[in-house]
Amino acid sequence: MSSTYQRIVLASRPQGNVRADNFRLETLPLPEIKDGEVLVRNHFLSLDPYMRGRMEETKSYAAPQPLNETMIGGTVGEIIASKNPRFAVGDKVLGMLGWTEVAVSDGALLRRLDAASPIPLSAYLGAVGMPGLTAWYGLTQIMQPKAGETVVVSAASGAVGSVVGQLAKQMGCRVVGIAGGAEKCAYVVNELGFDACVDYKAGKLDADLAAATPDGIDAVFENVGGDVFDASLARMNPFGRIAMCGMISGYNGEPIAIKNARAFLTMRLTMRGFIVSEHMDLWPQGLKELGTLVATGKLKFRESIAEGIAQAPDAFIGLLKGQNFGKQLVKLS
Repeated sequence: MSSTYQRIVLASRPQGNVRADNFRLETLPLPEIKDGEVLVRNHFLSLDPYMRGRMEETKSYAAPQPLNETMIGGTVGEIIASKNPRFAVGDKVLGMLGWTEVAVSDGALLRRLDAASPIPLSAYLGAVGMPGLTAWYGLTQIMQPKAGETVVVSAASGAVGSVVGQLAKQMGCRVVGIAGGAEKCAYVVNELGFDACVDYKAGKLDADLAAATPDGIDAVFENVGGDVFDASLARMNPFGRIAMCGMISGYNGEPIAIKNARAFLTMRLTMRGFIVSEHMDLWPQGLKELGTLVATGKLKFRESIAEGIAQAPDAFIGLLKGQNFGKQLVKLS
């Protein structure tokens, strides 16, 4: 075993677009654990859009990411040393240990994973993790679609949107995705089973969405904001429901205006933003449902995997630009 490990810290706060030099790669000596602690070697690191907001020192639902500290992030890994009676060497665990190859934990926020489960370890950071729960909560608790209704999902090929659409199809809905590029749209329709997918990069967003939603839109799962959201608003049916999950089009400080805001009045719409970590009481139910679907092959997912912790900044910048396909992960050595 190496006597050192690597981690990435936030070196400076972005001014506009995130740059590689906002991060710093550090090499540190392997830490020693105390009584009650465990040492975890992470196998996979999750990269997610919410991290962009944490890089800002602004008021939000969570504290900003501190400078010169390990970047926040979900991880799955293996216990390699333990002085905690609740964990044994070899246990696979899910945690929020950040952009680091190795981390010390007191075990309080670690979740032991079932070694006998057919679910791949990486899926606990995607379809059977926080992204999957985000999709499940927004769909079942906010959108509450009925069979036969039309559901629109932006960023449909991503870790969250792909789950939303598949769950909505299983509820008997007509599901229309919005994604960037013909390849992503083909995947959304041919692999995930959406009824249609609109390529917002094709330059005919409004017309193409109208053609794909001839009966209007009853519920929207919004990940993007901006022009994509406005296109959906223009097609909303009376008493439509919107789950506002993210607005990635404005994460680098770009202004976001809602041009079709009048639809909230004329169509009597309901929109609700949500943070899935504030609804932990529902996580066991959601994770059980998602885990069963993944284990039985009824919920598909795709991953983009960067190799090595040094690649995390570039992979994250690519995620913010929509360059990933499915869930963005970093595989750690």
